[in-house]
Amino acid sequence: MNNAEPIGLYIHVPFCDGKCPYCDFYSLPADEETMDRYAERVAEEMGAFARKESHRVDTLYFGGGTPSLLGGKRLAYLIGKARECFGLQNAEITAEANPAKDLSGFFEELRAAGANRISIGLQSADEGELRLLGRRHTAMEAIKAVCDAQKAGFENISLDLMLAIQKQTPESLKRSIAFCVDAGIQHVSAYLLKVEPYTAYGRKKGELALPDEGEAADFYLLACAELEKHGFHQYEISNFAKPGFESRHNLKYWRCREYLGIGPAAHSFLNGKRFYYNRSLKGFLSGEPPVQDGEGGGFEEYAMLALRLTEGLTHEGCRARFGFGIPERIVRAAKLYEKGGLTVCNENGFHFTPKGFLVSNMLTSEILFAK
Repeated sequence: MNNAEPIGLYIHVPFCDGKCPYCDFYSLPADEETMDRYAERVAEEMGAFARKESHRVDTLYFGGGTPSLLGGKRLAYLIGKARECFGLQNAEITAEANPAKDLSGFFEELRAAGANRISIGLQSADEGELRLLGRRHTAMEAIKAVCDAQKAGFENISLDLMLAIQKQTPESLKRSIAFCVDAGIQHVSAYLLKVEPYTAYGRKKGELALPDEGEAADFYLLACAELEKHGFHQYEISNFAKPGFESRHNLKYWRCREYLGIGPAAHSFLNGKRFYYNRSLKGFLSGEPPVQDGEGGGFEEYAMLALRLTEGLTHEGCRARFGFGIPERIVRAAKLYEKGGLTVCNENGFHFTPKGFLVSNMLTSEILFAK
């Protein structure tokens, strides 16, 4: 990749005040001293990369865990360090937050530091569903968090929703979507629940009152239709935005652009190479280096990521990246699924429909590896 093209910067904040039963992300509790040490280590790593590489950064994303737990002052310090190391010219700067406590001061500190996008973990606006998800906030606390973010000056706010969760009904999902619409936000991430084996949900999967595969598909298609109806355009399998409010940072992943990830469990794709930090806070704090994970950015990887987007895989994009268009065998295979309503093909390539996204893993494999 060309070093003249700005990269994304992801900082993983591995701290949480409790583990949700479905969560498989690397997170753990921490005290103030540990969080101070962590912020310093992240700053050190940014400085070390900046001394070795001359990359510019135009998106910064604090994910977790619960980045808001790190506090506004520490995040502001890290934004300042990132600006010092990488420029952050006209950057999209996002922080995730959970609305379980008063965040008004946090949002004010973050906005003053230059952050301009907030992602809030709503998951559901139904109190019963929130309890079954193990969430520690109410719907009222979530709307207060949105209002506080807006008062602090944030004009780009995203809410997370979970689909096909315990006791969810089409009516309750519509109410959760209406909650998002009424909150006046600009972006929704709507994810189908995936029960991971090493989570609390995974250990008692047989006891969960979850919808079957067909019902889960119906929830997804309902969410797509409802969000589109309210002006949230689907641009990726699980992401919907008002025009101009697509996540610039996440689009780097899906367009196979380069990014640097810092923190335990954070992954990077830089200079054509992939590497990651081990899932160990102790290792990160002690200076354990990232693990090399081979080369990245080849055609198959690029195509798989592109097919997560509603813009799909295009001849134009392939030519710009690789010097050739979509191979004919792939185009032929994509057309086979058009009659079933899973793909849409045109002169510039093809993309999946919402129905196609439901079986995207199978569909991607069948199309990209067709003979």
